[in-house]
Amino acid sequence: MQPILTMQNITKQFPGVLALDDVNFSVNPGEVYSIIGSNGAGKSTLMKVLSGAYSSNTYTGKIFIDGREVSFTTPTDAENSGIAMIYQEISLMLDMDIAENIFMGNIPIWKGDIIDSKKMYRTASELLEQVGLDLSPRTMVRSLSASQQQMLCIAKAMAKNPKILVLDEPTSTLTETEVKYLFDVIEKLKNTGVSCLYISHKLDEVFALSDHIMVMRDGKVQGVIEKADVEPNRVISMMIGQQYTAFERSKENIDESSNTFEIKNYSVRHPYNPEESILDHISFSVKKGEILGLVGLVGSGRSELVTSIFGYKHKATSGEILIEGEKVLISSPLQAKHYGLGLLTEDRKLNGFVGLMDIRENITLPNLKMISQGGIIKNENERTSSQAFKESLSIKANSIYTNLMTLSGGNQQKVVLGKWLMSQPKVLFLDEPTRGIDIGAKYEIYKLIENLAYDGMSVIIISSEWEELMNLCDRFVVLAKGKIAATMKRGELDEITANHLVAGL
Repeated sequence: MQPILTMQNITKQFPGVLALDDVNFSVNPGEVYSIIGSNGAGKSTLMKVLSGAYSSNTYTGKIFIDGREVSFTTPTDAENSGIAMIYQEISLMLDMDIAENIFMGNIPIWKGDIIDSKKMYRTASELLEQVGLDLSPRTMVRSLSASQQQMLCIAKAMAKNPKILVLDEPTSTLTETEVKYLFDVIEKLKNTGVSCLYISHKLDEVFALSDHIMVMRDGKVQGVIEKADVEPNRVISMMIGQQYTAFERSKENIDESSNTFEIKNYSVRHPYNPEESILDHISFSVKKGEILGLVGLVGSGRSELVTSIFGYKHKATSGEILIEGEKVLISSPLQAKHYGLGLLTEDRKLNGFVGLMDIRENITLPNLKMISQGGIIKNENERTSSQAFKESLSIKANSIYTNLMTLSGGNQQKVVLGKWLMSQPKVLFLDEPTRGIDIGAKYEIYKLIENLAYDGMSVIIISSEWEELMNLCDRFVVLAKGKIAATMKRGELDEITANHLVAGL
């Protein structure tokens, strides 16, 4: 069988960094070929070469489609050769409707230069149905949730009838139901001869979907594994370059004498429907040194709860917040920080850091008073403080003056953690702390969270990864439809019970 895609001797260099080192692989028609590796392994760079985002004159090596050598200088060249990309970072025109987004650059034409609107909206409806979106194609994209926008990107790619579909972290914002729809779509594409290149840090998905798995590390191919030969721990060891040991909580230091943080009867009305509540009389507490997990489906109110507490969104209509037994009123993130709260948000690139700033500036930005004198920033204080966190958090970068957008996802997350740790919070909220992060970086963040709690910080975690919650948390608050369904200790809650509770059963 002739491969549909071959990438041969691909080498790509940036100043001081060999991003891709003589990469070779081939993909057959109608197969799912996964590419995995730690952050910075070269996966995204390789796909940018394939997609034409990096012009053929910026790297060495050859690309063959259906046995024919091709050369891409723009993404349009790659699309014309049958390659469709679905990027991790969603890129849509928010103030246009769904159909207009799907067919942007590919609008059906009727009789000369007249747009065939009927065909455009009819085909858009069919594509929406294929990806499981029950929406009108005339719906404005701005009104869609992040997961709906991700599924729309998949529909947009399918509209181009690709030979090769590249999916980069496609499930990072999807619900469990949407992930199943995506897997069904991929299976249908395979049956029609479309090949899928699949990039994900979620190894359970990779193992379930893939016909072949290529492991990369430091820009090199470490090996290609067939589905029948997959051994998870061996694959992970190939990724990280050392023997892998799963994280297990080894120490705890909970002070049972008092609550560091507590909310009572906390409620938030729906912003567009005053008859409904996003959160309905939520009450729970957290001890000093305790790690509490907030368990629930997307839409259960988990993220809305922590952003409301932090004064960022969703103002409370009733209830109390108590910190070390004292009632406080929080109406802004600045006040939340003043009372000893820190929040690592769900989307670090949207509201976790400033991409145009470097590591030094991002870590110190919320803490300028700590490094200033008489209202003037002391450069030496800024440098020494940020350098200390770069070293203690093992942030992999050339220096504290490295721009955030050039770092891997795991290192960006460590910088965001660093800025909150510098503020010395009593309570740290972590919303999806390891989303889009490789398994090696996850282990480092798990150890960091464990150590923070052991040193007396109260930590509240939201995570869609069940194993992550079970390994880290001392206690769980289960949310369903904006209400508390149960509060349980470690060992009392298993995955089956949790699934029943979050579904309201």
